Amino acid sequence: MLIIPAIDLRNGKCVRLVEGRLDRETIYSDDPAEMARKWAAKGARFLHLVDLDGAFAGEPKNVEAVRKIIAAVDIPAELGGGIRNMDTIDMYLDMGLNRVILGTAAISDSRLVEKACARYGERIVLGIDARDGYVAVEGWDQTAAKKAVDLGREMKDLGVTRIIYTDIKRDGTLKGPNLESTREMAEATGLKVIASGGVSSLEDLIAVSQLEPYGVEAVITGKALYDGRIDLEEALRTVNS
Repeated sequence: MLIIPAIDLRNGKCVRLVEGRLDRETIYSDDPAEMARKWAAKGARFLHLVDLDGAFAGEPKNVEAVRKIIAAVDIPAELGGGIRNMDTIDMYLDMGLNRVILGTAAISDSRLVEKACARYGERIVLGIDARDGYVAVEGWDQTAAKKAVDLGREMKDLGVTRIIYTDIKRDGTLKGPNLESTREMAEATGLKVIASGGVSSLEDLIAVSQLEPYGVEAVITGKALYDGRIDLEEALRTVNS
């Protein structure tokens, strides 16, 4: 199972938010590219990037930081946040990102999802951020009247094959991932699922890895890595032993 370090970008810096709240921010590095090199050196085989400013603004805001990360490492990366049209998708994939993540766009513009999947296939990933089982949109600032599982099924019909599922009430809280809802998402939709939100320990990573038979193929971790609660090299050895 892939363990994917998260690099969240705000004002060109590497940060973490608690429960997606801008007033609960911790800055971990002024140089996100250096952070990318650190995780790659420790054995990461994929990186998860988030343009937090872009997620709230609805358009790219940390393009230069993303460009520097891509140039700094040889491992693939995916990016979400502020990707709402084909021009932005084209730009990022041409830049060298392996995958882009559509979130709010899946609610507001299903035609974009369908068109993007037709053009780029598995390089398009759906990000489903859920609060109490319902989809959260606009940088987690609003909750849509749609169940997360229902959105997953709808997007599968449009060509989506992989989703990143985040329980935002757990994101950045170190309370442990929502294993039940993550498994439900994988089983109910038949999509490949990347788990995200709440990972706090090596035991959490082991628990997520046990969902692999149900279609959970990877797990994203951020705050626990930055706080030293998880050692990436040890985690990779243990989960993939």
